[in-house]
Amino acid sequence: MGGRWWLDGKERRDPPPLDRGLHYGDGVFETLAVIDGRIRHLERHVQRLQRGLARLGIDFPQPVDWIDEWQRAAAGQARAVLKCLVSRGEGGQGYLPPARPQPRRWLMLRPWPAGMHAIKTRGAVVCWCRTRLPLDSLLAGIKHLNRLHQVLASEEWRRAGADEGLMCDSEGWVVEGSRTNLFLVQHGVLLTPLLDRCGVAGVMREVVMERALALGIPLEERRISPEEVTAAEEVFLTNAVVGVWPVRILAGRCYPAPGPITRRLWEAVS
Repeated sequence: MGGRWWLDGKERRDPPPLDRGLHYGDGVFETLAVIDGRIRHLERHVQRLQRGLARLGIDFPQPVDWIDEWQRAAAGQARAVLKCLVSRGEGGQGYLPPARPQPRRWLMLRPWPAGMHAIKTRGAVVCWCRTRLPLDSLLAGIKHLNRLHQVLASEEWRRAGADEGLMCDSEGWVVEGSRTNLFLVQHGVLLTPLLDRCGVAGVMREVVMERALALGIPLEERRISPEEVTAAEEVFLTNAVVGVWPVRILAGRCYPAPGPITRRLWEAVS
């Protein structure tokens, strides 16, 4: 007998959803910007997805088929967002994965988020989140499906009336925004947090770092304290959809939006 299950208090007779992505967050995902029918930084997204799958030990076929699927979904879209999720599939005993998993993928096409351009133009209002990211070098950098800390942090910045919230790790070092990566300028040097113990290594973060080096802008990737962010000359945020978001206000402190280095990088990645 396969057991019984209920949904919203009503017993169901169809098979319950058993995907490990739903039960355990056992998988990875990518969020891709579509502009004029083309996926921005397609190859970088493919590479990061593959790195995440390899880290989780999920053996997924070569990406030729699903890249074609992404491109078909993007065709004809002026501005849209694609989200691709890959899980280990079904099976296994509790947490124990199946011996021969059959990975599963989902693809969702969504409208371009409202208000993104307005925030970019006026500069983002940002707050500090109390929710801390746990140190976890095993999963650091990859975009796995376990996002509950970001969910809780997002509720914090929404209640504060901000556009985004910055998150620290359990030791108090600044890591990232709830949905963005962080950069700041200090004495003409571009700084970004080191993501070796937690956080997501974003595609746009990677692009900005490469462009900075190409432009001769000094760059450091290291531990950063909240005090350094507060004292910075410029602060900006990045992700694949927003591109570069200059920060105008952080916890009451005003910054140029954009500052000169932020503007150079904004233009370089546009």
